[in-house]
Amino acid sequence: MAIIDLDITHEHCPMTLVKTKLALSRLSHGDILSVTLKEGEPLNNIPRAVEEQGFRVLSITKTPEKEIYRVDITLKSQMKIFGITGTLGAGKGTVVEYMIERYHFRHYSVRAYLLENIRQRNLPENRDSMVIVANDLREKYGNSFIVDELYKTALAHHCPAIIESIRTPGEIDSLKNKGNFILLSVDAPPETRYQRILCRQSETDRVSYQDFLENEKREMHSDNPAKQNLAACIARADFSFYNSADKETLYKEIDKMMQAMTN
Repeated sequence: MAIIDLDITHEHCPMTLVKTKLALSRLSHGDILSVTLKEGEPLNNIPRAVEEQGFRVLSITKTPEKEIYRVDITLKSQMKIFGITGTLGAGKGTVVEYMIERYHFRHYSVRAYLLENIRQRNLPENRDSMVIVANDLREKYGNSFIVDELYKTALAHHCPAIIESIRTPGEIDSLKNKGNFILLSVDAPPETRYQRILCRQSETDRVSYQDFLENEKREMHSDNPAKQNLAACIARADFSFYNSADKETLYKEIDKMMQAMTN
């Protein structure tokens, strides 16, 4: 994998497109061309033109510099990338672990990405900080910024991947638009889910049952596409699992899904 930078902020049409196409002609599978360009004609035309030429636009991100954007582009791939959403403690991690072990998926975690940012900001490692940092990144760089970054990393490795976990409709819109994306959801009774988080005892799970319910309620609905809306995400899943029994039952449901996709 190589990330190739191209700055066309000082170019004008048609050289903006000419230089972009020339750089794209040198890409290998897994490479990403990161184009820095101005708002207006380049931003309006370059993404559309490269998609028409058979390339994939991974993300469009506003930079801190006024009226300057970054467009990341790569070759199209038939590789499947999964995302997973669901309620707290429902078993998203269990699904991920099984897909890694049984089907050799690579795992990319929004939680790990956020924890790294939380530590960089010297914030407490709890669910409040995760919500604050996630919403801040999405509002600054776009609704799908976090998952777009993980998607680019996954695509570069050119093997089946799963992104854990999807929490906003804006993230789903972006990933669906990239193609070859499948969304899974997991749910279970709240009492069962609370007992599960007590057992795993991660940094963000040391809470009372009432706090657990309040945390979930806060993340279930929002009118802002940049903020957590688990209910809307779950409703848009391609495959859904109700994980109220044991792991073996869940594994069988995952196997049925994978078999259905290959038929």
